[in-house]
Amino acid sequence: MWRDIPVPFYLTVNLFEVQNPQEVLQGAKPKVNQRGPYVYREFKYKTNITFYDNDTVSYLEYRQLFFRPDLSNGTEDEYIVMPNILMLGAAVMMENLPSFVKFLLSGALAGLKQEAFINRTVGEILWGYEDPLLDTINAIVPGMIPYKGKFGIFVEFNNTNSGLFTVNTGMKNISQVHMVDSWNGLKKVNYWRSNQCNMINGTAGEMWPPYMSPTSLEFYSPDACRSMKLVYEQSGQFKGVPTYRFVAPKTLFANGTDYPPNEGFCPCRQSGIQNVSSCRLNAPMFISHPHFYNADPSLVDAVEGLHPSREEHALFLDVHPVTGIPMNCSIKLQLNLYMKQVSGILSLPRRSNHTTPPRRAPLPSPLRPHRSSRTPAHRATTPPRPELGMGTASDHHHHSPEGDVSWEAPGRHSESTAGKTLSTNPKHCV
Repeated sequence: MWRDIPVPFYLTVNLFEVQNPQEVLQGAKPKVNQRGPYVYREFKYKTNITFYDNDTVSYLEYRQLFFRPDLSNGTEDEYIVMPNILMLGAAVMMENLPSFVKFLLSGALAGLKQEAFINRTVGEILWGYEDPLLDTINAIVPGMIPYKGKFGIFVEFNNTNSGLFTVNTGMKNISQVHMVDSWNGLKKVNYWRSNQCNMINGTAGEMWPPYMSPTSLEFYSPDACRSMKLVYEQSGQFKGVPTYRFVAPKTLFANGTDYPPNEGFCPCRQSGIQNVSSCRLNAPMFISHPHFYNADPSLVDAVEGLHPSREEHALFLDVHPVTGIPMNCSIKLQLNLYMKQVSGILSLPRRSNHTTPPRRAPLPSPLRPHRSSRTPAHRATTPPRPELGMGTASDHHHHSPEGDVSWEAPGRHSESTAGKTLSTNPKHCV
């Protein structure tokens, strides 16, 4: 069961369609409409399983995704108007380069007739479409975006792994079982500006050590490029099984001013969004809760069509305290694109810096350094990111032994987030 997980997983993706693209180009507030969900059956399996004498085991976990039209509210052939992530992201990435480089990009954008918003099918947006701009950017700035041919939110996401995890077996100390020893051979990452923020803490999000205390739990998420700590909220039951509920503290994505320990994740903007550009090839990407739940009100006010709520967008994880097995999880994250006017590059929106949610999904963006696996659960479509953004959202779900499907209807989650919802059977929560 640990190697080949028999529990059905589902990845649910929601996209935020921009309804007033021409007005946005003139500086108006974006109006978004959540589309979806687009549901994918997800199969997970572990390979390269190797046991070591120091009571650890390493493995690679792969995922395969298959579209389920019968569970979806829409098809992959539907067209949606969204921000041009490749164009707008590249413009911000080139902001501090010499003027002649930005002049070359402006000429390329004009020659290729690139626009700030695109009208593409769901399948193209998620799994990639041919865009000559990709090769042009790499010709102007070699290696800036290490992809060729297709560009999409989940390009190179299917049939990939989340990195090499080495975890404790608990053979000599049961309190250490499932705890991560290293990831890709690293004891800590080097994305952030403080040792605390770079630490790899907790488990890989599948299970936790038994006999848990009602305090907190941690897991390392390759997609978020960081460890996350949830805090105990209350005791309860799931289908008659006793559970501890752990939730995200409001400080999870707070900026360094409001919560000094998060200073290592800066440069920061408003509280409620975390800058992940350092682990996304310096692309202007931010993560948050769906619909900017628990974020600075200015983020929600900047986009029309967002409706954050605790019931729909709060992150939680229900764990059986004796075994450490997650019974019901909803790990929701939103991936946002930061868009702004860049001096020297034409064809960009006139609106000042703005973060808008582009999508809700397992944090795998097309501008990511690692082919990653886990993503928090989410139940709503995802819009663009702050500062003019666009978005998509995704959730992971699985069938419980009783056959229930733990996923929510379209529109119940926030913009551009990714996540999975787990039920009674053991499964990855992140």
